[in-house]
Amino acid sequence: MNIQELIFNLCAARGVSGDESAAAAVAARYLSAYADVTVDRSGSVTAVCGNPSAEKTILLDAHLDQIGLIVTDINENGFVKVAACGGIDVRTLQNEVFETKDGARGTVCCLPPHLSDGSESKAEPISKVWLDFGMSREEVREHLAIGDTLTFSEKPEMLLNGRITSPALDNRSGVAAIIAAGELVKDAKDYKVVILLSVQEETYGTGASTGAFTQEPDEAIVVDVSFAAQPDVSGQYAGIELGNGPMIGVAPILNREMTDTLIALAQSLDMPFQYEPIAGSTGTNADKIAVTKSGVKTAMISIPERYMHTQSEVLDPADAENTAKLIAAYILRGGSAA
Repeated sequence: MNIQELIFNLCAARGVSGDESAAAAVAARYLSAYADVTVDRSGSVTAVCGNPSAEKTILLDAHLDQIGLIVTDINENGFVKVAACGGIDVRTLQNEVFETKDGARGTVCCLPPHLSDGSESKAEPISKVWLDFGMSREEVREHLAIGDTLTFSEKPEMLLNGRITSPALDNRSGVAAIIAAGELVKDAKDYKVVILLSVQEETYGTGASTGAFTQEPDEAIVVDVSFAAQPDVSGQYAGIELGNGPMIGVAPILNREMTDTLIALAQSLDMPFQYEPIAGSTGTNADKIAVTKSGVKTAMISIPERYMHTQSEVLDPADAENTAKLIAAYILRGGSAA
């Protein structure tokens, strides 16, 4: 499985929180090559492989949704008012182009510097953001309705040194890693493997909460993205580099036995990896899954990424591929109790 191609195809599909069906269809198509696939009531994609009769069930989770905008008003002149759907970075919005489901494009309105007194030099709050689709109100309403979602118009692109850039690498790269891992463990004997590509992580964590509750796994591995070194980043993330391997989370809410096993496996495989110590909650679906029902032993692996929650996120596909290989090694070698 070509991990870069998989990531590109996933990132090219729409999937703002609460409106993930297009991305879900792409993911389901890949999963159906080796697993039984269903879509639950929340819209999350679930696939089962490995040994359905095994005593142990492991859940592999990555969130399917991306950040975007939601339409809140269309005024008499055809300008479109929006709100954030997920943690969008308003600093990146000036003159950004967004797309509707049918491909109509609109640009974020911006006052020309010639007409500015300087007070607009800072990023406007989302409450003041409007989009211009270049159409009348009646024409805009042929493409948009109140409550529709909008996505960044940028498409996946190759950079130098094997790096890639795209919107929605958070967390389609994690989805790709889990799809690839599933293919590697489709015939595993020791585990029933449940893949959960969950919805609404960027808003409420709905998919992870309901999916984990339904599946009742014994263990879970959550895959998401985390921060890599870039200009002006200090502290522990200043030492995280693209291409230096997945980040293994170490946190109070994560199961230490699973974490230690993942670290030992990476070392035994001579696989590059990086530590991600976290003092409290992880800010990922791991926080939801770990406290489901009577509790789930949970570990977390993150893919290093630059420029998170922007239209130009950057990562190295090799880190996603190594994430898949590490998860597969954990399952095929019997997990932390082996």
